[in-house]
Amino acid sequence: MDPLLPAIQQMIDATNRGDDDALLGAFAEDAVVNDFGRTFEGRDRIAEWNTREHIGARTKIVVTGARTTGESTTVAVTVSGDGYNGPGTLTFRTHDTLIDRLDIT
Repeated sequence: MDPLLPAIQQMIDATNRGDDDALLGAFAEDAVVNDFGRTFEGRDRIAEWNTREHIGARTKIVVTGARTTGESTTVAVTVSGDGYNGPGTLTFRTHDTLIDRLDIT
């Protein structure tokens, strides 16, 4: 398993402790979250998604694997909470020190 880049680790840690500010701080201002085909563009929309469906749904993430290739990191996870529960894949694109895009499948 490849080590996680700091912004990705910050997003996962923030999720698990319910820290909205730290989660949003891991994303670039113009970042995109694609959650099973639904797209949330920019930190304001990501904050709304987070409140309704992520930290707001008491999501917890356990990392089970990770691979980084260039600016893309694919993270295998097990998710629990008041929303989706089960295995999933988080694919992050990062630039500099922030997450530019997160695709959740």
